[in-house]
Amino acid sequence: MILLKGGLVLENENDLVQKDILIAGDKIVEIGPDIKEENADIYLVPNCWIIPGAVDVHTHLREPGFEAKETILSGSRAAAKGGVTTVMAMPNLNPVPDCIENLAIEQKIIDNDAVVHVYPYASATKGQKGKEVVDIAKLSKKVKAFSDDGNGFNKREIFIKIVKSAKRNNAMICSHAEAAGYGTTIRAEVDAVTREIEVLRELGGCKYHFCHLSTIQAFEKVKEAQDEGLDISCEVTPHHLVLDESFTLQRTNFKMNPPLRPRPHRDATMRALCSGVATIIATDHAPHTVEEKNMPFQLAPNGVVGLESLLAIVYSNLVKTGFASHLDMLNWCVFNPAVRFNLPYTKIEVGSVADIAVLDIQNEKYLEEKNIISKGKSSPFTGRKAYGINQLTLVDGKVEFFRLDGCVKLWRK
Repeated sequence: MILLKGGLVLENENDLVQKDILIAGDKIVEIGPDIKEENADIYLVPNCWIIPGAVDVHTHLREPGFEAKETILSGSRAAAKGGVTTVMAMPNLNPVPDCIENLAIEQKIIDNDAVVHVYPYASATKGQKGKEVVDIAKLSKKVKAFSDDGNGFNKREIFIKIVKSAKRNNAMICSHAEAAGYGTTIRAEVDAVTREIEVLRELGGCKYHFCHLSTIQAFEKVKEAQDEGLDISCEVTPHHLVLDESFTLQRTNFKMNPPLRPRPHRDATMRALCSGVATIIATDHAPHTVEEKNMPFQLAPNGVVGLESLLAIVYSNLVKTGFASHLDMLNWCVFNPAVRFNLPYTKIEVGSVADIAVLDIQNEKYLEEKNIISKGKSSPFTGRKAYGINQLTLVDGKVEFFRLDGCVKLWRK
């Protein structure tokens, strides 16, 4: 058994109340003001916010195929360190999970190595090449969603087949909205969102999700479609919420796709989230080797890491500043992504599975590169101070991360 003592639990949507939490096996079995249990391992977490583990629906774990960048083990450990207990892994792998056989290779590694819950995406087209649609009917029994990830849907006839098959099979399609021929410009995102929504209108829609949107016009197009009743959602990233292009300064830990946008687009990203157009915050955790990110800016690959800083950045920049409530943060980082993608999730209540993070919301500390445990070290947030750094992570009631300087463990006698 595990006993968390002196932490803060959100009650009545707005109140942080000091409570103890007792976990037995993989479940929360008691919540109260002063629980005593002699047989439990006791963790003192005074003034720390005890929350359900975060759910990140957009990560790159790189295995199989690109283990120098990240592995399922290293990526899931990074997630646990950040208080993220469930992730979805994008399909830009080798082999690409575009059939049952290739998916099984990835799933076997997940089953053996993951320390948090990992759900793989399948690709939408064979090899993510945009030429032939995968067997969505078969794969939809094994995965929660389909995506060609960094490859936009640039062939109309193929995209129509994807949408029709997804609709027949009640499957979710996730888009990296980037029209070919325009690089990573604003126009590339807006044109892709516009034409994809047009096809969805023509065909009566399917479950559709836009990844990491970042532009004023794209959010306007999504809102119009949502108001019409199309089943469309979108996510935003912590870096597009907090940073703009002025931060880039040709440093590769600020190089990602979509890139950081001019300030008006950053402000629009925040408005989209706070108004409910965007309902999910996802990291787009995309690790590369140190050698790759040390290349000159124009040659270095796009992608930054984010699993270890997600909750701290959201808490510090949205909740601590008054932009959002504690419940808003839980909705964006836990409940909304889980519900949208049909994933299990925890509530801090008796009987719920103990997937738990414990955030230090009282003390501000530096986010330092030397403390990153992902294989990728390129974060746009290193060197910044933040509140809400995760101290302790439980997955199915088992401790998967414990920060020694944050909370104190009293070993069972």
